Amino acid sequence: MKRIFTLFSLAAGLGTLSLPSLRAHESADEMAAMAKAFVANLDDAQKTKTVYALTDAERENWVFVPKPFEGEGMRRGITIKEMRPDQRHLAYALLSTSLSHRGYATALQIMSLEQVLWELENQSPRRDTEMYYITIFGDPAEKNWGWRFEGHHLSMNFTVSDGKVISGTPSFFATNPAEVRVGPRAGLRVLTGEEDVARALVKSLSDEQKTKAIIGTAAPDDILTSNETKITALEGGGIPFGDLNEAQVKNLRELIDVYVHRLRPEVAADEIAAIGKAGMDKIVFAWMGGTEKGDAHYYRVQGPTFLLEYANTQNDANHVHAVWRDFNGDFGRDLLREHYQAHHKAE
Repeated sequence: MKRIFTLFSLAAGLGTLSLPSLRAHESADEMAAMAKAFVANLDDAQKTKTVYALTDAERENWVFVPKPFEGEGMRRGITIKEMRPDQRHLAYALLSTSLSHRGYATALQIMSLEQVLWELENQSPRRDTEMYYITIFGDPAEKNWGWRFEGHHLSMNFTVSDGKVISGTPSFFATNPAEVRVGPRAGLRVLTGEEDVARALVKSLSDEQKTKAIIGTAAPDDILTSNETKITALEGGGIPFGDLNEAQVKNLRELIDVYVHRLRPEVAADEIAAIGKAGMDKIVFAWMGGTEKGDAHYYRVQGPTFLLEYANTQNDANHVHAVWRDFNGDFGRDLLREHYQAHHKAE
């Protein structure tokens, strides 16, 4: 993977971001090593549940809502609950190879909110902090493989090709409650950046800018792309990058960082570089709903290659869904397709 340490100095005009020196393929190497250790430590019955072919249709069967824990409609993979203690350590180690420190901590906090919901919902059996699933696609010892970590309000999908992490999307993080209001964790807000940075941006807009950026007074019930396997650009306007002032541009960069830097720094570096290469001037920010804290609201940041989408409308605007999608790169599908085409042509 490319080593890029002045990511925003491209023609995109994003300035300069300094990152520590990172070995180009460090994340992919560590991810593969830990995935191999994890799979090797499963028994045969567990492997049958966990490992699928890279080309299996299950690869793109991602979902972020609650699913049955057994029977028809349940998720595929092995749950944390089913693992032995030693396997759980390996599972969390695998997750840590894929995310930044902040991303990893955020994912664990999202999982912990199932306990809050369990308490709020009179010990509902549909809430369980250990019902998060690992699914491996392909063989981590091979050139091309992928894996997924998923459960209620989390879906992280990774693809590795030729020793590089080529995709970390779809990347879905959500929280319910968005702000814990009762109990010992009262005041906790897990996805603070996704909300606060975006609100700071929309509130900084002039009245004239708001006529472009705010495309609806009422927010939709949820993110518009839901869990579709492949998405295209959303229509409906917004304010383009070029109509923002210097401080607002900085704010927009920070908002993009919130989503992309869920991933390991060297992987995020390549993603940020790709966004810049596609053209920052083509990025559009759109908002729907109220702009004050507590108002139901929705926003999106959309460029030629990517979409960030956020909604906080459910449960009296105390339930956040936030997703990062890549129009062509989700599940690494395009790069893997190119690889397979080249491979078969060579044969």
